[in-house]
Parts: sequence; structure tokens; C-alpha cells
Amino acid sequence: MDAYLEGQTRKGNHMTTDTDLIKLYSTRILGLAADIPHRARLDTPDGTAKRRSPLCGSTVTVDVTLNDGMITGFGQDVKACALGQAAAAVVGRNILGRTEAEVQTGRDQLYAMLKTGGDDPDAPFDDLKVLGPAAEYKNRHASILLAFDATLDAFEDARKAKSA
Repeated sequence: MDAYLEGQTRKGNHMTTDTDLIKLYSTRILGLAADIPHRARLDTPDGTAKRRSPLCGSTVTVDVTLNDGMITGFGQDVKACALGQAAAAVVGRNILGRTEAEVQTGRDQLYAMLKTGGDDPDAPFDDLKVLGPAAEYKNRHASILLAFDATLDAFEDARKAKSA
């Protein structure tokens, strides 16, 4: 069992119970975490990036191939908590055919949902709403954002490689 689920944990100025944390790891989140698509790295990506959460050590490495600014190939290596894995699963399921602007919008909406109580992300990333309860766990936010951040960095890497 995750160490976060044992005993009580400080949240803000009060203590959370095991029950609060167990609710965070819902069946839906665990199901997504167990079924991450595009887990194979690409042999000849246009762009590659790795992001790491300094707080928990989670990492996501993303490879992309692009055609006319849209993702046509995607691979990811995800080493993260269940929340980071669930986010990577939703991103992976919906990433093909997306432009950098669409990925940035999805990332911005997820960030707003987690950090400022913003609305759930719009389609195609609307399944990220399942991560709404994680807003109260600031130490998990970076891990949840990794798949988006690595994908955006991979777009940048592809741009640099093309101009070199």
C-alpha cells in the first residue's frame, strides 16, 4: 500500500484521513493508470523530451512525429504515481492528430482545474476531470502535468531539430 495511504497525513491546517486519500485513488483513476496507450518509444521521432517532477521523482519521456504541425506518432515512457499514469493515459488516448496549440490548451485547462479551481478540461482531454480531487494534493500536481509538459517540450525539440 502507498505510504500516503497509511495513517493520517497533513493537508492544509487539518489532518486528512486514510479514507480521503483512498477516495483520491478511485477505481477509475487506477483503471486509467493500468491502461496507458502508446507505451513504446518511437524509433525515429521528430522530437523527444523527458520531464521529471522534483517533488516525487516521477518521470515521463515522450517521442513525437509530426506532419503539418499535428502529432502523427506518439510514444511515452511513464514512471509516475497512479495519478501521473492516469493523466498520461488520457493524454495518450487523445494525442494523435493534435496540434501544439491544442496540447497547450489541454495543459492550461488541467493546470487551472488543479491550481485555481477552474473548469474541467474540454474535449478531447475531458476525461482528465477524474483527477479533480487531486487539486487538494499540491504535491501531486507536477506529476499529473508531466505528460503534457513532456509533449510540449517534444514539440519544441522537433522545431529545433528541423531548423538545425
